[in-house]
Amino acid sequence: MSESSIKARLSADLKEAMKAKDEFLRDTIRMLNAAIKQVEVDTREVLDDAKVIKILKTAYKQRQDAAESYKEAGRADLFERESKEMEVILRYLPQQLSDAELESKLKEIIAQVGASSPKDMGKVMGASKALSEVADGRRISEMVKTLLNQLG
Repeated sequence: MSESSIKARLSADLKEAMKAKDEFLRDTIRMLNAAIKQVEVDTREVLDDAKVIKILKTAYKQRQDAAESYKEAGRADLFERESKEMEVILRYLPQQLSDAELESKLKEIIAQVGASSPKDMGKVMGASKALSEVADGRRISEMVKTLLNQLG
C-alpha cells in the first residue's frame, strides 16, 4: 500500500456512506478519522499506513474489550454495535492470517529459536513480533502457549 492509501480509502468510503445515508458506517469512519487526526495533531506529522494500522488495531482492540464486557453484562444491543464497528475496522487492516496459517508460521518460529517448552514463551513471542500486523497479539500468545505446551 502506498503512503496514506488507508486514509484515502477511509475518505472515499466516508463519502459513499454519506451518499448512501448509512449513518452507522459514516459515524464509525468519522470516529476512525478523528483518532488518526488526533495522533497527527499531537505528533505534528502526517501518518503513513504503518502508523495508521497501529491506530486501527488499537481501536479494534478497544472494541473487542468493550464487546466482551457488554456480552458478560448481558447487553446484547451494545455488544452488537461494538461487533459491527470491529467489522468496519477490519476492512482497513491487512488481511489477517487464518488459524492454520498462523500455526504454521509460529511452528517455524519455534523451530528457529529452538524453543522446547513453555519456559521459552518470551523467546518465541519476541521472534513473532513481525506477525503482529497480520494477527492479533492475543491470538498469537494463545497459540504459542498451546504449541509450547504440546512440546513440553
